[in-house]
Amino acid sequence: MSTPRRPAPRSSGAPMTATGWAGCMGIRARLTSAQMAAEAPGSGRIRVLLADDDELFLESLRPLVEGQEGLEIAAMAGDGLAAIELVDELRPDAVVMDLHMPLLDGVTAVTRLRRDHPSLCLIALTGDHAPELHRAADEAGADAVLIKDELVQTLLDRLTQARQR
Repeated sequence: MSTPRRPAPRSSGAPMTATGWAGCMGIRARLTSAQMAAEAPGSGRIRVLLADDDELFLESLRPLVEGQEGLEIAAMAGDGLAAIELVDELRPDAVVMDLHMPLLDGVTAVTRLRRDHPSLCLIALTGDHAPELHRAADEAGADAVLIKDELVQTLLDRLTQARQR
């Protein structure tokens, strides 16, 4: 089992950005080759669970993740409860989770996942710009809170840059 790496709570309360989640960046370094072989037979890849009640968004995110070397989709869930059950069963390395979902909201799911899987990389996604929601996800244990429209804009910017080369 991986050793917990949860840092002390951040005091600023400010939402994290993609550059502020060093804990998730060390996933590969934390896993020994034996652990990677056991968790993802034959692949040595970082296994990601995607959770969002917007099926179209999930299906759009899938090729972006799978297109990255070293990443693979372990599973996809349409609600927070299913996400927790899949994490318990499949033991992915990272979870990318929407904060507004049915059955169990993302903040509650992040709280439970952080408690039960302290070394799991947890990235919260939301279309909501409310600072109190971002703060709640941060306090629940999310390694990062990313805004969906900023995520899409970053992707479009990178695609435009690639086309100009």
